[in-house]
Amino acid sequence: MFDKIKRFFGETRVEMRKVTWPTREELKQSTKIVIVATFVVTLFIGVIDAIINIIVRRLLGW
Repeated sequence: MFDKIKRFFGETRVEMRKVTWPTREELKQSTKIVIVATFVVTLFIGVIDAIINIIVRRLLGW
């Protein structure tokens, strides 16, 4: 059991050395893109929700 755990962490260490990490600038740019995309999707869902809310209220006569 402990041999499997030891092998797992050893293999994990080997794989982590193969990773190409982003530069600070790449990370900043990616973060900005994620924030903007999240805002756009949130705005879109909010607008769709408001439209559906209006339609349902009119259909139910509220």
